[in-house]
Amino acid sequence: MIWIFAIGLVVICELIADIISKEYSLKGYWYLWVGAIVAYIITNIFWLWSIKSGSGLARGALIFSVGSAIGASIIGIYFYGESINKIQLTGMVFGILSLILIFWE
Repeated sequence: MIWIFAIGLVVICELIADIISKEYSLKGYWYLWVGAIVAYIITNIFWLWSIKSGSGLARGALIFSVGSAIGASIIGIYFYGESINKIQLTGMVFGILSLILIFWE
């Protein structure tokens, strides 16, 4: 079950990279661009580790995609003042439901 820890690191690193990317888009400093690239590279290193550890491509990709999308949405809403509509919120709920179903055994 080490793959759960590994995929968690993938999601966390992706969110850090997304935050740095958002800061780059707002401020335009070159070092934020470099930081985002480095964070995305680290994310992919953990992605390779999670696949090797047993996450599987399909299951791992779904967990990564939904986890990082929901995390990025929450960060965007609470820290950057972005908004979502009811349909987008419904999509987030379905994403959470998909994670529950993926882990259901």
